[in-house]
Amino acid sequence: MVRDQWARNSEFLLSCIGFAVGLGNIWRFPYLCYRNGGGAFLVPYLLFLVFGAAPVLILEIGLGQFMSKSGTGAWNICPLFQGIGVANLVMMVLVNVYYIVVLAWGCYYFVMSFQTVLPWSHCDNPWNTPRCSLTKHIPCDVTNGTFNNTLNMSLVACVRDNTTSTVDPSVEFWERKVLQMSDGIEESGGIIRDMALCLLFVWVFVYFCVWKGIKWTGKVVYFTATFPYVVLITLLIRGLTLDGALYGIKYFLIPDFSKLAEAQVWVDGGTQIFFSLAIALGAMITLGSYKKFDNNFYRDCFFIMCINSGTSLLGGFTVFSILGFMATEQGVDISEVVSSGAGLAFITYPKAVLSMPFSHLWSALFFFMLFLVGIDSQFVHVEAVITPILDMFPKHLNKPWHRMAVTAVYCVGAFLIGLSMTTKGGIYIFTLFDYYSASGMVMLWVCFWECIAIGWIFGAHRFYDVLELMLGYRINMFLWICLKFVTPAVTAGIFIFQVSTFKSAKVGNYEYPPLGEAFGLLMAMASMICIPITMVIKLRQLPGTLLERLRASVIPILKKKQIPKAWKSEGLCRSVIIAEDEEEETEELFDLEKSTALL
Repeated sequence: MVRDQWARNSEFLLSCIGFAVGLGNIWRFPYLCYRNGGGAFLVPYLLFLVFGAAPVLILEIGLGQFMSKSGTGAWNICPLFQGIGVANLVMMVLVNVYYIVVLAWGCYYFVMSFQTVLPWSHCDNPWNTPRCSLTKHIPCDVTNGTFNNTLNMSLVACVRDNTTSTVDPSVEFWERKVLQMSDGIEESGGIIRDMALCLLFVWVFVYFCVWKGIKWTGKVVYFTATFPYVVLITLLIRGLTLDGALYGIKYFLIPDFSKLAEAQVWVDGGTQIFFSLAIALGAMITLGSYKKFDNNFYRDCFFIMCINSGTSLLGGFTVFSILGFMATEQGVDISEVVSSGAGLAFITYPKAVLSMPFSHLWSALFFFMLFLVGIDSQFVHVEAVITPILDMFPKHLNKPWHRMAVTAVYCVGAFLIGLSMTTKGGIYIFTLFDYYSASGMVMLWVCFWECIAIGWIFGAHRFYDVLELMLGYRINMFLWICLKFVTPAVTAGIFIFQVSTFKSAKVGNYEYPPLGEAFGLLMAMASMICIPITMVIKLRQLPGTLLERLRASVIPILKKKQIPKAWKSEGLCRSVIIAEDEEEETEELFDLEKSTALL
């Protein structure tokens, strides 16, 4: 079966940007910047971008384009490390289940924005308690979350944990109407119908955007990846016209370089850029696999990185201009209104729009933007699961209707699992998934092994030959140095720090029972353990001594067109098993004995 390709390179770029630019750019980066020294936070952020995340992004997209496969197929370049592809797949399956729940919440808020009176603007609703009061500011801690999780869902538990103070109606709407929080993960409390319907709507929307593959999705992203910028810029212009906007932006940007002496600031900078570029999930490899073999992906990577970081800054200006207005309006310090994660999106911002003229309009625009920002990421999340499955069975799943059927089965299965997060105890399940399934530790673990596989086992110099074959020119040695030395050291360092400072997940002051904590750890280990287990399986399947097995397990599986001329002239191709063509699919093996020098 001939593999689909992007009709235009712009479709690839928009898909990558839509995937990388997600919810974290809007609600995670601004708060981290504020918390970690304002403009000073950009120092670790940019350093880790250059020396950590950027090399991995180039590696992943380049690998996908070179191999024209995703998942384990892409790691035929170094078969011993095919477990990386399995780990990517496991992570994406888990992420798909819970990430879309945030979009369901956003849909619900969007619909509620069209009510005659915004339901979080008063205390006369059936769900409000006697403690509900239109306070000047939210008197509960909405920033007590951790930054190890993927979305930084800093969730609140004001109603549960504080029995004396008043509670703002925006908090009660979130906790008592949207989430309808039970007392713990042990109490499911039944499915919340409105949330289940919103989740169903989003899954149906996603299915009909990805069911025909990139030929269809590539057209959808022209709107879903660009229109959020129209809304974001509109919100920024509106925010800058509000009293106190400059006050908020000052808090966002003014540098406090003393913060750079704190290790946590550097760790936050490193994990944020890895999260932001969405690497180590296999999705960038999948998107790259649909590119033409000789496309200039290297230039595209820099464009993606610039847009991604620029969007984070744009989101920061927008958020803090509104927070500055909110603080000025209420006569409080901005530290009393600033928040991140769900606290920002579903509590602080809904409260902020109440003080604006045409509050319904600004509320609807914000949640529409939130939906579009997240839905692009969800498209690619699903694509990163479906494509590896199709690539694993090219002879059996080679018809268009096969793809539609596989996608439908997967979406239905993910929806049914996700229903557990629409129960009254669903937020506790959601937090476990968010905290563990694709946490910073898991992503850094995968990034480290990607660098080892390409930089050391396959060989960074061989990878440079591969890049030259695709690009038509040889890039400078900076990437070689990063893949071989700097990036593995950076990812290993942050990984060790996160492991040594690990804290268990919490929702407010609620602590999970041992069984719940064990379930979360199992989700994290489910992907991490794929890499060593696959190595063991590969080695056991091969004959010979351990050293002979190691040498055989790192022989790349390639095609004739994938051999750089330099390899031929240097005598690096010792054996070739004939190639794959359009009629008959076979494999080619190239024994690159010099690429196994490390062994």
